[in-house]
Amino acid sequence: MIEQNIKYLRKSRGLTQSELAEKIGVNRAMIGSYEEKRAQPKISVLQTLSAFFRISIDDLINTDLSTSIIDTTKDHRLGKNLRVLTSAVDKQNNELISVVPSKASAGYTFGYADPEYMEKLPVFNLPLTELSSERSYRVFQTKGDSMKPIESGSYIICEYVLNWDDVQEGKPHILLTKEDGIVFKRPFRQHNNELLLKSDNKEYLPYSIQFSNVLEIWKALGYISFTLPNHGAPTVDSLHEMYKKLKNEIEGMKS
Repeated sequence: MIEQNIKYLRKSRGLTQSELAEKIGVNRAMIGSYEEKRAQPKISVLQTLSAFFRISIDDLINTDLSTSIIDTTKDHRLGKNLRVLTSAVDKQNNELISVVPSKASAGYTFGYADPEYMEKLPVFNLPLTELSSERSYRVFQTKGDSMKPIESGSYIICEYVLNWDDVQEGKPHILLTKEDGIVFKRPFRQHNNELLLKSDNKEYLPYSIQFSNVLEIWKALGYISFTLPNHGAPTVDSLHEMYKKLKNEIEGMKS
């Protein structure tokens, strides 16, 4: 059913073959060849189509989607839609940690499920007791000041979250989203399958996104920063003490 399902899903989104090709990172001729049954999509393309349309690979291949009503909201959140994590491994088949620099964040939105793209990212091994060999990790470089005091350019060490019901509310997470790409926020569950995303920098207002807009979620465990504090620079605690002292002086003046 793959050829007619691709055509049906594309048209249901109001996309041309060129527009779909651009969104999933292939050329327009390939979309035409899939729909006309002249070529079969590679597994990496199937993964990308599955994530883009929020349809499991099994349904994409075996179900006539034009005559079926599939509620994938819950399954998508629980990771039951065959959410495949593409990771790099060493010669002993041990999983390595991929690094997503800020300059590669736009490409990661479309290449996160593509093994060829992932192979181009830098990788390393981090032999720390805090990291389990049974889990998957990734490092994302931040951009912007929405999560200060963590500075822009810091590297966030993250653990992959498969079941999104396991997201720890209020804890920092990296989220890969369809519309905004990679974001670093504190998520809170809302009604109607939404997440409220909050920044530590109060200048940034919270906003809500649908689970259907999310591609990956990574729990932040720690970070690496090459921005060292200046000697004598005020700390949060010292600023708080200065504020309390100033407040007491003002109240004394009023009295």
